[in-house]
Amino acid sequence: MRCRHCNSAMDVTFVNLRSAPPSNAYLTEKILLEPQVSYPLRVMVCTRCWLVQTQDYTDSATLFDADYAYFSSYSSTWLQHCKSYVRQIIKRLALSEKSHVIEVAANDGYLLQFFKDKNFACTGIEPTAATAKAARKKGIEIMESFFSLDFARQLASQGIFADLMVANNVLAHVPDINDFISGFPVLLNEQGVATFEFPYLIELEKNRQFDTIYHEHFSYFSVTSLNRIFNYNGLSVFDVQALETHGGSLRVFAQRADTGSYDISSNVSYFLEAEKKTGVEDVEYYRGFQGHVDKICHDFISFLKQMRAQGKRVGGYSAAAKANTLINYAGVNTDFIPYIADKNPAKQGKYMPQSKIPIVSEAHILKDRPDIVIIFAWNIKDEIKEQLHYIHDWGGMFVTFIPELRIFS
Repeated sequence: MRCRHCNSAMDVTFVNLRSAPPSNAYLTEKILLEPQVSYPLRVMVCTRCWLVQTQDYTDSATLFDADYAYFSSYSSTWLQHCKSYVRQIIKRLALSEKSHVIEVAANDGYLLQFFKDKNFACTGIEPTAATAKAARKKGIEIMESFFSLDFARQLASQGIFADLMVANNVLAHVPDINDFISGFPVLLNEQGVATFEFPYLIELEKNRQFDTIYHEHFSYFSVTSLNRIFNYNGLSVFDVQALETHGGSLRVFAQRADTGSYDISSNVSYFLEAEKKTGVEDVEYYRGFQGHVDKICHDFISFLKQMRAQGKRVGGYSAAAKANTLINYAGVNTDFIPYIADKNPAKQGKYMPQSKIPIVSEAHILKDRPDIVIIFAWNIKDEIKEQLHYIHDWGGMFVTFIPELRIFS
């Protein structure tokens, strides 16, 4: 395989999770007994540009189809994060109602709704039909398409440009990273700014977050790799901020390399130097991750066997993509986890891919009264604990497995 950015040959493996179906390909009753398509799930490291990336086996259109079931608005923690961002970015960039905001991967309008509430002109670009429909119900203009250089040129030819472009949690989902990034300077006004948020590779490695690895995530970024990709495609990084979202993310601020006038923050050099000391540009940094992954799965299975031997009732919460990665790599099914509850109605009544664990509403937890609730969306565990606080009424406990087995009330 060759690197998606610099085209160098790659032979260093970060982790091999064998094979799995797409993590958001939830099963309906109708297709439950049909054969499921699985793809190898192996992550490689480019030792030239240091981009960490999955091997190519399937395309984005297959992964992000009309029934794509990830809706951003079902997390109150995430919505609060986005509302805070809107307030901060308007102040920092001195944006006004005359400013135009474009969001790439607008999903269900989770972010643009807050700009719309302030009477900003805003446009969303979103390829998945279900989420685009939800955004339109909020009165947000949505262009239903994947973003690319050609698409950016089409908009520019219509006189559509942006003072601010936002791309949250989409960089990892892009198979052709150069084509995607090169579209941003085409649409940015001369002094326009683009901000990108994405889970941070350093946090993934440090906290053993292997369950965030799945086919929909083609790439895993450090500032080192992303800075090179941006420079190559006409963007200049001028600031970097650490975030707590998704188990540790970054927000990167970029401007057009040819016209941008924002001073480069010392944060940029800080992250680059810190990553160099950490070993991001050293093959040895990536070795050993597989062992950590296998230990987590061993502990996961051992715990479930112990609970079954003790006659404990076990349920899951959050039918997230990360749940599928953990469950499928560990080889767990309904023998150990009879159901997973989820807040999203688009998932309820369906089944987890490969494991075929049924997805139910939260009401099922009240009815079943499990002794143990496994929180698969560990990144919002505090929100979920508060939501399910009533399990304490019958002595229930919560469990997470990333970065290690933890049991808490």
